[in-house]
Amino acid sequence: MMTPTAYAFMTGVLTALYLIAGLFFLRFWRRTRDGLFLAFAAAFALMALNQGILALGGLLREEQTWVYLLRLAAFLLIILGIARKNIGRQAARQAARS
Repeated sequence: MMTPTAYAFMTGVLTALYLIAGLFFLRFWRRTRDGLFLAFAAAFALMALNQGILALGGLLREEQTWVYLLRLAAFLLIILGIARKNIGRQAARQAARS
């Protein structure tokens, strides 16, 4: 079992790492304007918010709180970003064939 201090430290580290990953994807989006990168940046921002609320709120069981919905929204954003990119690619291929 992890001590409360170690738990707070680990959630803080995860929050910082999620923010850094989100900023990298935001930079890729600014360079390419690819919507998938924007979806990943928003998803990592939501996951950072999720971890930050867990750390500051002292919530130990994430899966039993409303905060878990932030994580669900983040993964839905990633799924929608991937689906949107693949649908756009298929439409471009079909337009090129006809």
